Amino acid sequence: MNDSIKLTFALCSFNRAERLVALLPQMRAQACPVPFEVLVVDNNSTDETAAVVARIAATPGTPVRYVHEAEQGIPFARNRALAEALGRDFLVFIDDDEVPHPGLLEAAVHALTTGEARCVGGKVKVVFPPGRRPEWLVDDLLGFLAEVDYGDEPFWIKDRSKPVWTANVAYDMRLFRDDPGLRFDPRFNRRGHGVGGGSDAVMFHAMLSRGVPMLYSPLMVVQHHVDEWRLRRRYFLKLHFVAGRKFGQFHSGDYVRTVAGIPPFMVAQAGKHLVRTAAMFARREPGLLRQAMNGTYALGAIWGRVLRNREITVSSR
Repeated sequence: MNDSIKLTFALCSFNRAERLVALLPQMRAQACPVPFEVLVVDNNSTDETAAVVARIAATPGTPVRYVHEAEQGIPFARNRALAEALGRDFLVFIDDDEVPHPGLLEAAVHALTTGEARCVGGKVKVVFPPGRRPEWLVDDLLGFLAEVDYGDEPFWIKDRSKPVWTANVAYDMRLFRDDPGLRFDPRFNRRGHGVGGGSDAVMFHAMLSRGVPMLYSPLMVVQHHVDEWRLRRRYFLKLHFVAGRKFGQFHSGDYVRTVAGIPPFMVAQAGKHLVRTAAMFARREPGLLRQAMNGTYALGAIWGRVLRNREITVSSR
């Protein structure tokens, strides 16, 4: 590892070789006040990812480093990036379906070196394939496609109301050197092109609980190019079912009253959401999809409790 490099600009990739052809040169072209490298964590791609990275790395410019992570899933790939960058000062993550705007690294380093910030997140602007945005996909749903835009003024992030994700986030690596337990949770996995990871949300919540100083920087901007397979209602429904399942399985805690491990209030809550969804469907009310997403989340939470109860039963034998 080159000790002169102070920042790692990382992405985790799975079968996106065609995008890396343009993305890696854009990452290398970033102006940065400290020496940096581009790191590609290849999570078992079966396309030409390794060859594309090797070809670009062989050309003059910012160093490009390739590592292969054999454990399938985004939290494993992100943790590999943390391990590879542990000796650096800073780590900046973006996704392999994004394009960084000029000035991203400059803004990240400025924020991490001129104040108390140890984590900095920026804007993520959703870009649709030409002419492919459905009419039903209103602006209120863009957050579920990873869009982040909290305006044009920086501010300190104090609670869960304004999260920042690994789609565009920078870390002071002292966080991870000083706290070996602060890593992406592999239980919140998403394999390949699966739906509903959540490990970056868990990381955000872990930082909040630890009191990590987090800043929103509007000068850090990426464009997020949305795949067409996400532009379907069933994607949003499945996303929420999986999120609910993970909450029920891993974070719902213990309750005094349960039936087969399921708290009665969860069943009542799911029933209310489903009745409300049916009524809105019958009356063709606006906001139907958002309400249906609430219902699928509630059902997912119940299923998560079922899985949690099974695990407890097996472990007690």
